[in-house]
Amino acid sequence: MNGTYTDLEREHVARVKELPCSVCDEAGPSSAHHIEQGLHMCVVALCWGCHQGPLNGIHGRRNLWKIKHMSELDALNVTLKRLEQRR
Repeated sequence: MNGTYTDLEREHVARVKELPCSVCDEAGPSSAHHIEQGLHMCVVALCWGCHQGPLNGIHGRRNLWKIKHMSELDALNVTLKRLEQRR
């Protein structure tokens, strides 16, 4: 799949960005971390620290992820549950 978004994907990512962080619960807006590039429906709501932070971020040392025993799929589950609660 390429980097272009369908209207459905664009709407989904926008809704995810409104959520609090799925790891540390920091209030939104959040960034949308793609579990796999190009799969726009598989995005996780993350604050800057849990996304790109050098110590806690998924792209860094993942310290907080390790402390909370969370994987990307665990965080995706939190994101999806929160989206469902907002319906």
